[in-house]
Amino acid sequence: MSADPFALFAQWYAEARAGEPNDPDAMAVATADGRGRPSVRMCLLKAHGAQGFTFYTNAESRKGGELAANPNAALLFHWKSLRRQVRIEGMVEAVPAEEADAYFKSRPRDAQIGAWASDQSRPLENRSALEARIAELSREYDGKPVPRPPHWNGYRIVPSIMEFWSDRPFRLHERRLFTRVGASWSEGLLYP
Repeated sequence: MSADPFALFAQWYAEARAGEPNDPDAMAVATADGRGRPSVRMCLLKAHGAQGFTFYTNAESRKGGELAANPNAALLFHWKSLRRQVRIEGMVEAVPAEEADAYFKSRPRDAQIGAWASDQSRPLENRSALEARIAELSREYDGKPVPRPPHWNGYRIVPSIMEFWSDRPFRLHERRLFTRVGASWSEGLLYP
């Protein structure tokens, strides 16, 4: 058994990238607003390591607003074909601007334009309105680099809890719970 949950996650994630047929980097991101009302949506993991788990989004979206009001989040990775899942809970912090800039530059140009065009989570009158904005921005940035929008940023979940779940026969699953204690981790098992 690994005493390092980040090393265990890296191992499982590598196995998922090699064997999970659909979106091994997909994760459910659960947030709650300032009054504690929860919401959840799928996002893509873009970085992971001892610092935490990083994804990018529009800071003016519903999740961005919820993270500003309540900087706690939970993640769930479910790799169905591997019969595994990982739950993570922790505090959320914005990634440094340089890190967000570097990731934004690595994105396909159409995704960069889309980050400017979409008022994420707000009502859209019709699809053609979005397509018109994309066309307008494509003309504006024709032949020029697309800068990162000021409202588009990365978030890092710094875990306090990490649970590794493995399917076992007769629903007697294995659940390994890592809990942060200061700068180190304690490990235990949970009943299935």
